[in-house]
Amino acid sequence: MRAISLAAALLGLGAGPPATPAPEPWFEEVAEASGVVFDHVRGMPARFWFPEIMAGGGCWLDAEGDGDLDLFLVQGGPLTPAPAAPPHRLYRNQGDGTFADEEVAAGGFGMGCAVGDYDGDGDDDLYVTRVGPNALYRNEEGVFRDVAAAAGVAHPGWGSSAAFLDVEGDGDLDLFVVNYVRWSPEREIVCSQGSDRDYCQPANYNAPAPDVLYLNDGGVFRDATAAAGLARAFGNGLGVTAGDFDGDGRPDLYVANDGDPNQLWINQGGGTFADRALLSGVAVNRQGVAEAGMGVAAVDVENDGDLDLFVTHLRDETNTLYVNQGGWFDDATAQAGLAAPSIGSTGFGLGFADFDHDGELDLYVANGRVSRALAPLADDPYAEPDQLFRGLGGGRFAEVAGAGLAASLVDAGRAAALADYDGDGDVDVLVVNNGGRARLLRNRAARGRWVMFRVTDRHGHVAAGALVGVRVADRWQWRVVQRAASYLASHDPRVHFGLGAAPRVDEAVVVWPWGRRESFGGFAAGAVHELRETTRAASGVENVVE
Repeated sequence: MRAISLAAALLGLGAGPPATPAPEPWFEEVAEASGVVFDHVRGMPARFWFPEIMAGGGCWLDAEGDGDLDLFLVQGGPLTPAPAAPPHRLYRNQGDGTFADEEVAAGGFGMGCAVGDYDGDGDDDLYVTRVGPNALYRNEEGVFRDVAAAAGVAHPGWGSSAAFLDVEGDGDLDLFVVNYVRWSPEREIVCSQGSDRDYCQPANYNAPAPDVLYLNDGGVFRDATAAAGLARAFGNGLGVTAGDFDGDGRPDLYVANDGDPNQLWINQGGGTFADRALLSGVAVNRQGVAEAGMGVAAVDVENDGDLDLFVTHLRDETNTLYVNQGGWFDDATAQAGLAAPSIGSTGFGLGFADFDHDGELDLYVANGRVSRALAPLADDPYAEPDQLFRGLGGGRFAEVAGAGLAASLVDAGRAAALADYDGDGDVDVLVVNNGGRARLLRNRAARGRWVMFRVTDRHGHVAAGALVGVRVADRWQWRVVQRAASYLASHDPRVHFGLGAAPRVDEAVVVWPWGRRESFGGFAAGAVHELRETTRAASGVENVVE
C-alpha cells in the first residue's frame, strides 16, 4: 500500500484502497513501433529558465479530412533567438496504426495546441501557444501555414492552453487563450533547492498574466477581452475547458490557475462573462486553499446530465474533483477515492474515458515534477510514474497498479490527449513528456461493446461543448464533446461510450450549445455514427426532449 504523507494525514484523506492489480495490461506502449519518435527538447541549452519545465503539448486532428486522426506534437527549443530551432512534428495517420513523420516550422518555444475549424472551410486548423508570439496554422488542403498575424491572434505573451468555442452562438469558432506568467529572459531569476540550481515557481515572479478572448469576425479575430469582462481577473493560467456548467444553455469557461484561485467564467450572453468560481465552489479546495492547478477536464462522473470538474495539482496537494450539485460544486475528491493516491504526485495532463468498455468512466493522469527529486526515480530528476484509475460506478475510482502497463513508465509527463487513433473502437492515450520521449499507449483492456458518435452542428462543424447522452435499458451515460481539455492538449472530438454486453443504445440525446435539445433513435453498437443538428431543431421546435 502506498505510504500516507503527512499532508494526507493532516487533511484526513486516509490511505484509500490499495492499487488494483490489473489481470493483464490495459495499455501497450507502441510509439516507436507506430512511427511516432518524438523527443521533446526542454531547452537549448537548458538554463533552468522557467518555461523549460512547463512545456510539452500535443493534439489529435484530421489534417487531410480522410477520417483518420493525425497527431501534432509541439516542440520546445530555444528561449532566445537561434538559427536552428527544432521543428514541431506532424504525424500523418497511414490508416494501419502507423504514422508518417513530417516537419512543421516552429518559430519559437512551443507550449501547447488547440484544434478547430476557425475559417469554416471544413478542415481542422491548429492554434499553437508559445512563449510569444503564438501561431495559427491554417489548414490549406493538408498543408499548414502560419497566419496568426494576419488573423489577429499572434499574442506576444506566454500562452499555455487554448480553446476554440462559439461564444456568441453565431456559428463560427471564437478563441480563448490562457496565459501563464509575464516572463522574459530579462525577468528570469535564480532559484535553487539546497545547493543545486532548480526551476522557480510562479509565485517567485509575482507576475500573473491576463487571459485573452478573440471573437471571430469571418476568419479574422478581434480582441474582446476587456469588453467581455475577462480583464478583471489575473492568474497563472495553465489549463482550460469549456462547457455549460450552470445549465443555462450558454458555453462557459473554466481556467485552472497555478497557485491562484481558479476562474469559472459564466457566459452572460452578448459576449460577456462573469467569474462565479468562488460562489460556485470551484475557486479553491474544500479547505479554502488555492492549489497549483495544471490540467482540467469537464466530465459527468455521476451520469446525472450535468458537468463536473476535475483539476490536477502539485505534489503534496491532491488532484481535485468538483461534483456539480445543480450549479454549485462540492469537493468530492476524497469520497471518489482520488485524494490519497494523488498526494505524492504532480499531475498535469489527464483524460476520462471508458477504457475497458464496462460502462464506467476511467481516468488517466500524466505526472511529472517541476522541482528536482531528492531521490530521483529515473535519470531525469523530474520524472514520476503516471496513474490510471478504474471507474467503480457512482463517481468512485480505484488506482490500477503500474498505470495499466506491464512495466511502469517513469517520465516528466505533461500533455495527455485521448483518441481512437487506430479505428478499433477503443480509446488510446498519447502522453508528451517534458525533455523526453513521447508515449503512445494502445488500448488492450477493452472487452465489451462500444459505440461512438461524431457530433456536428447544422453547418457540419464539430459541435464543441455539446452534451451527449445515451440510454441503454434504463441507464443513461453522458459525455461532452470536448477537444480542449487536459493540459496543452486537444482530444479526439468524437464521444465514446462503453456498453458492456449491450448490443445497441436505445436512444441518444444531444444538448446542443446554446441549450437546444434533440432526441435521436437507437443505434447499433460497434460503429461510429453521426449526430447532426437539424435546422428545425436549431430553432427549438423539433425533437425536443423535456
